[in-house]
Amino acid sequence: MLNSKDRAKLKSIASTTETILQVGKGGIGEALVKQVDDALTARELVKLHALETAPMAPGELAALLAEATGAQVVQVIGRKLVLYRKNLKKPVLLQD
Repeated sequence: MLNSKDRAKLKSIASTTETILQVGKGGIGEALVKQVDDALTARELVKLHALETAPMAPGELAALLAEATGAQVVQVIGRKLVLYRKNLKKPVLLQD
């Protein structure tokens, strides 16, 4: 669970991070979950964009993707979603 200090740090990092994935009319499929999982392993912090054609609200998409990948939702602003999962082998962003 992220505390407020960690969440604030991740939000500031996410503000300058490029959006790397999009969720469209296909919603959340196995391929998207795999892409998000791989991106979280490599980067720890992933920023996604929910297109207008997405079948669910951005908050619902973020919650489902977080559950499917073992990540935590950092923030949902408009149609932007930010997810975080600590890399246990090589933590980069938040170190204890």
